[in-house]
Amino acid sequence: MSAVWIDNEPAVSDAKSLKIERETHKLEKRLCRQVGQAIVDYNMIEEGDRVMVCLSGGKDSYGMLDILMKLKARAPIDFTLVAVNLDQKQPGFPDHILPEYLKNLGIEFHIETQDTYSIVKEKVPEGKTMCSLCSRLRRGILYKVARELKCNKLALGHHRDDMLQTFFLNMFFGGKLKGMPPKLTSDNGEFIVIRPLANVAEKDLIRWAEHKQFPIIPCTLCGSQENLQRKQIGNLLREWDKKFPGRLETMFTALQNVVPSHLMDAKLHDFKNLKANGVPDENGDIVFDEEEFPTTPALPGVQVVSL
Repeated sequence: MSAVWIDNEPAVSDAKSLKIERETHKLEKRLCRQVGQAIVDYNMIEEGDRVMVCLSGGKDSYGMLDILMKLKARAPIDFTLVAVNLDQKQPGFPDHILPEYLKNLGIEFHIETQDTYSIVKEKVPEGKTMCSLCSRLRRGILYKVARELKCNKLALGHHRDDMLQTFFLNMFFGGKLKGMPPKLTSDNGEFIVIRPLANVAEKDLIRWAEHKQFPIIPCTLCGSQENLQRKQIGNLLREWDKKFPGRLETMFTALQNVVPSHLMDAKLHDFKNLKANGVPDENGDIVFDEEEFPTTPALPGVQVVSL
């Protein structure tokens, strides 16, 4: 009996390894396709661009750099990638990890060292979140570095789930329908900010990071409190994704299909001067007709009552 188990073990192991290899190959193709599609759809990268890839040491920015390097090798245009990390002198920050990793990659890189941690600790009262001030300081420094390195575009590692989180945060807590765009000018008007991972699900980036064994640097070194509202929305989205597969994809598609005439923002649609002109309009109001939607399970916490 034991001999049978021993003899079959290599075959089982080989089959499992083959399956993992196939799934990993499919994941890589999907990541490259999704990033490539975002670049094309929003014209993120053009001939001659010098793109500053902002690296935090987290899975998302590692994944972004990895996929951009793969796409650059086969791109029909010529552009340059420069990996940049800002060492903010947070306690315990392992400042050797990123330089070693980037040297091994053979990519142009720059490590900017600025002690913003001390400034933030001095300005922000104990117990308050430091993220807002830290973010403003970081942004200004990165603009300066981009200018010095002659980069015209800044690539950030926000993914699809980040975009959905931002949309719901603004809706639930900010009272506005506002998301995180895939491409926009920087607030000082000097650079174009792009998010190549716009179409990528976080769970795929987690799997890719595990496969590539990126040397992850934790983002909690500053000891700041978590953004509890963002965490709450993130948990909600993960729960939906687990219970109702496909819901996040549908919501993300909705961000790309906006109908201003069916919202209430008079700055986007001229409600005041709207007149009947006798011309049929497929987006016109269907008055008493109920709009039909695909059948899906009810939202958590929402009771559907039939009358």
